[in-house]
Amino acid sequence: MAAAGLSAKPGARANRRRGEVEAVLDGECRILCLTLGALAELETAFAVGDLTGLAARFASGQLKAGDMICLIGAGLRGGGNLLSDADVAAMSVEGGLAGYARVVGDLLEATFGEASGGDETAQGVVVANP
Repeated sequence: MAAAGLSAKPGARANRRRGEVEAVLDGECRILCLTLGALAELETAFAVGDLTGLAARFASGQLKAGDMICLIGAGLRGGGNLLSDADVAAMSVEGGLAGYARVVGDLLEATFGEASGGDETAQGVVVANP
């Protein structure tokens, strides 16, 4: 059940034009957005020199579980949620690993445009061994 004042249906509050997505994490609807600050955080976390390098890294589709934690964490913080990556690592999502991949894929699509496979639900995200 969604908390008071929160939509129970993902996508009801997110503004895709601003790069926002909505996901249910630990049973609570949350807004995620890769703001410029969140992207800078990811450049540092993934040790890439610029946004082109970051986009290329994500376009490969090869993501570790730790990468997904960083992405979701940066997106949550960009969306105004005060959560650490450790908090994100302890969260659950419906659908397990496929659910996490969907959240990451939706977030990357909203930020960088449609994923290279043309799959809007991020089923093309390949999770590598952590």
